[in-house]
Amino acid sequence: MELEQRVAALEHRLSALEGAQRTGPRLDGSDFWALNGLREQLSEAGAADGGVLYTGSVRLPTGEAYSWQMAALTEGLLEDDWTTAAESFAALGHPVRIRLLREILGGRRTAAELAGLDEVGTTGQIYHHLRQLTGTGWLHTTGRGRYEVPPGRVVPLLVALATTRP
Repeated sequence: MELEQRVAALEHRLSALEGAQRTGPRLDGSDFWALNGLREQLSEAGAADGGVLYTGSVRLPTGEAYSWQMAALTEGLLEDDWTTAAESFAALGHPVRIRLLREILGGRRTAAELAGLDEVGTTGQIYHHLRQLTGTGWLHTTGRGRYEVPPGRVVPLLVALATTRP
C-alpha cells in the first residue's frame, strides 16, 4: 500500500474515533458484529437471560500466536460462588505481578531474566510473586526455571487489562 493511501486510511480511522463514542470494535465496518453473533447464538440456545463472550487473536512480541474464545451464560455466572475468583483477581492486583506477566509475555521467561529488571524487588520477592501467579493459574513452569502464561490464559489476561481502560 502506498504511503498516501496508508495515511488516508489512518486519518479516516482517527476521524471515526474522535467523532464517535466507541462502544465496540469496528473491525469489519459494522458495529457490534461480535455482539450480534452472540445474541443469535443465545437465541438459538434459548438463553433468555443472555450471556457474555470474550475472544481474541493475538501475536506476542515473541512471535507466539494465540486465538481463543470463551462464552458463559448469565445465569451460571450469577449463580457461581464469586469468592472463588478473589484469589485470581488478587494475584493480578499487585503492580509487580502485572509487570512480571508483561515481561514474560514479552519474552523474559526465567527468574534470572526477571531479577535483572528494575523495581521488581529481590530474587526472593520475585519468587514470591511468581508463586502467587503460578498458584492462581496465571503462570506455569515449563522446566528449568522457565515461566510462561498458559495459552488459555493469554487472551483472558489481555481482556482483563482491556477492561481497565476508560
